[in-house]
Amino acid sequence: MRRAGRAYGPGGALPGGLSVAQLEFLSCLAENPAARPGRVARMLRLAPSSVATLANSMARAGLVVRLGGTIDRRTAVLDLTAAGQKVVGEWQAVNARVLAAALATLPAATRRSLNSSLPALRELTGAVDALADDVQQDVQQMAGETRP
Repeated sequence: MRRAGRAYGPGGALPGGLSVAQLEFLSCLAENPAARPGRVARMLRLAPSSVATLANSMARAGLVVRLGGTIDRRTAVLDLTAAGQKVVGEWQAVNARVLAAALATLPAATRRSLNSSLPALRELTGAVDALADDVQQDVQQMAGETRP
C-alpha cells in the first residue's frame, strides 16, 4: 500500500508531500480526535519522543493543533485542523484508488471470495486490535506492580 500510494498519489507524491509516518500519525488523530500524545504513541507503537516530534512538525505545518497543557504539556490533547482533515481525506482517497485498481485486476471469482470474507476479516481485525489493547493493559499493570 505504501509503495502503491506513492505511485497513485497526486503527481506521484504522497498527499501534502508528507511521509507515510506523518500520514499514519494524522490518520490516527482523525480516528481518535482530541487524543493525548501518550495515547497516540501507544496506538502507533512509537516512542513518546517520536510522537512529540511528529506533533510539533505537523503543528508547524498547520495540520495539527495542540489544545490545553499550557503548563504541563503532558496534559495536552492533539487534534487535526481543517487542513489536516483535508490531507487525511486525500490519503484515504489515494488508498481507495489503490485498492480499486488492484481489485480490478483480480478475476471475478476472487473478488466475490474477498467480498464474502469481509465480515470475517472485520472480526479478525477487531480481535487483533483487542489483543494489542490487552497487551498494552498488561504492560501498564505490570509496570504499576513493579513500582515502589
